[in-house]
Amino acid sequence: MKKILTILLLSTIIYACKGDAVSASPTTGTGGSTARFTIANGYLYIVDNQSLKTYNIQNTSNPIFVKRASLNTIVETIFPFNNHLLIGTQNGMYIFNISSPENPQFVSVYSHVVSCDPVVAEGNYAYVTLRSGTNCNRGVNVLDVVDIRDLKTPKLLSSYPMQSPHGLGVGGNLLFVTEGDYGMKVFDKTDPKALKQIKYFQDFAAVDVIPKDNTLIITGKDGVYQYSYNAQKELKLLSKIATNP
Repeated sequence: MKKILTILLLSTIIYACKGDAVSASPTTGTGGSTARFTIANGYLYIVDNQSLKTYNIQNTSNPIFVKRASLNTIVETIFPFNNHLLIGTQNGMYIFNISSPENPQFVSVYSHVVSCDPVVAEGNYAYVTLRSGTNCNRGVNVLDVVDIRDLKTPKLLSSYPMQSPHGLGVGGNLLFVTEGDYGMKVFDKTDPKALKQIKYFQDFAAVDVIPKDNTLIITGKDGVYQYSYNAQKELKLLSKIATNP
């Protein structure tokens, strides 16, 4: 797991600096839905079990710890969205405003039953997977679509039963949901109120997925895979980094 987190951190920084030939300081990163850190506007945000930590990394050779905010709940994941942070916890999705990057401000919470809670967002909607498991007592296995047009009052739009949803990612009109040992499902999210499953890949285990420029970075139990995908939703393996040689 430590190796996977290291690789994802490197991916985050690479995507953050892509296209920036002047500044070596990362401003915004692209991470997975199960990430416990993210980069936004020159700041690094890290979640531990019950808190949110803020670091100023505008000078990458001298990162500065800014503050720690207690969340008083078991924290799972963090995802940046339009000057906000969407923080997945075992009892809800917490929303923080980071217009003032050094001082994240609580906005609202979308509550649910106790369950593991990765989250991603695009446009007016957030996509949340809830999964039962060892650390998620009384959990369920579903995919929730949440209306976040008003971030102060997020509302459940629709819900879909899943087998063992882990991570998820959005790319264009597609929503990718990893199902752990059960593979990965692909949904057409053109109408977020009525997702349509269009593909189900069952020949590999998938923990999290990062879509980027028609490429998927997928983490599994034995490594990190890079796939290309096309308009026909076909996957082609490009590379693999083994974490358990």
